[in-house]
Amino acid sequence: QVQLVESGGGLVQAGGSLRLSCAASGRTFSTVAMGWFRQAPGKEREFVAVISWSGGSTAYSDSVKGRFTISRDNAKNTVYLQMNSLKPEDTAAYYCAASSSLGVPRGHRDFGSWGQGTQVTVSS
Repeated sequence: QVQLVESGGGLVQAGGSLRLSCAASGRTFSTVAMGWFRQAPGKEREFVAVISWSGGSTAYSDSVKGRFTISRDNAKNTVYLQMNSLKPEDTAAYYCAASSSLGVPRGHRDFGSWGQGTQVTVSS
C-alpha cells in the first residue's frame, strides 16, 4: 500500500488560489493512478480529479473543470491539485487517494489508499 499525506489547505477568499500537495511513500507510487476527492459537512465524498500513473491522462468533475489542475511528479512521489478561481462551494476537506486501477478511475471504491485530508475553506 501507499501512505499518503496531504498539505496546502487553508482559508482563502473567493476568487483566490491554493495548491494542495500529496506526498506518498512506497515504491509503487509511479505505478498507481492518483485522485483527489472532497467532502463537505453533511455531504457524501465526491470525486474531484484523477491522473493516470504516467500523468498522460486526467479527468475532472464538471464542478471544477477549467478551474482545477491535477499533476504529478513521480520523481518526488507527489501529486498536486492547483485550485484557481475558488468558490465558497469548494469548501471541504480534500483527500488524495491511490488506485491500482488502469486509466483514470473516478469511483471512491476504486481507491485503496487514502490520506488523512486537508481542510480548504473559501470565504465569500
